[in-house]
Amino acid sequence: MIKKLNKFFESWETITAGILILAGFVVLLLIYGPLLRDEVRYQFSAKGKGVIVVGEKEQAEKVADEKAGLKIIKPVDENFGIVIPKISANTKVVAQVDPTDSKVYQRALTEGVAQAKGSAYPGEEGNIFIFAHSGADLSEAVRYNAVFYLLGNLTVGDDIFLFRNGEKFRYVVEEKKLVNSSEVKYLKKENGDHTVTLMTCWPAGTTLKRLLVIAKQN
Repeated sequence: MIKKLNKFFESWETITAGILILAGFVVLLLIYGPLLRDEVRYQFSAKGKGVIVVGEKEQAEKVADEKAGLKIIKPVDENFGIVIPKISANTKVVAQVDPTDSKVYQRALTEGVAQAKGSAYPGEEGNIFIFAHSGADLSEAVRYNAVFYLLGNLTVGDDIFLFRNGEKFRYVVEEKKLVNSSEVKYLKKENGDHTVTLMTCWPAGTTLKRLLVIAKQN
């Protein structure tokens, strides 16, 4: 009888261990899956080559380009949106979001990326500050929009397109840097230029550093 019970418990422990391992694998897949998918998609993509970004006002003019084999990307939101061809980012920008209130910005990041409250709008003088991927851990990073996960692949000279009230604005990357999370001067940056600063947490799913991509209107 005792031997039978021992065998039963050994079998049950084996089954339980297998279930826990499988559950852990599923959790990891749910967390890392979207990021791995984006990374694989990026590696096999054209990385923005042979692509043009077209708003509604330009669509009729770009028919010839489309017939010539160029891929046309249309913004998902022309009222306030961002398109980054190289990393296939195309999303809504939620306006005037308080970057110091986690409940507010996490809610905003379920809709798109966020424009920091008080920063400029496209076409205005000054700096537009847009952020995303601000989870405290990787599960939150995916849940609260990881559209900027591939931001680190941008280099000097890459294009960023912003749309505002149907108008298209082109920005060209001039600088990329890693800074401490305590450095807020970039958030409050004021200048006489027309610039945009994109921010995400770095490495993905941590709060160790902030990756900034700074581009100037062209």
